Amino acid sequence: MGKNILICDDAAFMRMMIKDILTKNGYTVVAEAENGLKAVEKYNESQPDLVLMDITMPEMDGIQALKKIKSMDSSAKVIMCSAMGQQAMVIESIQSGAKDFIVKPFQADRVLEAVKKAIG
Repeated sequence: MGKNILICDDAAFMRMMIKDILTKNGYTVVAEAENGLKAVEKYNESQPDLVLMDITMPEMDGIQALKKIKSMDSSAKVIMCSAMGQQAMVIESIQSGAKDFIVKPFQADRVLEAVKKAIG
């Protein structure tokens, strides 16, 4: 049984890279979002098992979207994605309820390790 995942990143190629890693390993990408507002919307629509959320995005950043999703569903599982040097934001996102974080550029095994840890 594949797990359903929502990918949220403002860069289409990043979403494509993550989707590729996940689908090759038996996960299903049920939705994609290009900003935090869309992520919250798509979360409601698709009820995924996990969200992979970029921190830096237009409209609503990943931390705001994380807080919004957690306020709607306290059991939501979210893994944050960030570029190097965003330690303060990573710490804030973990304090806000994120399960884990992965650093860009992505390494497939690190993405899968975080996903497995969060949803098995």
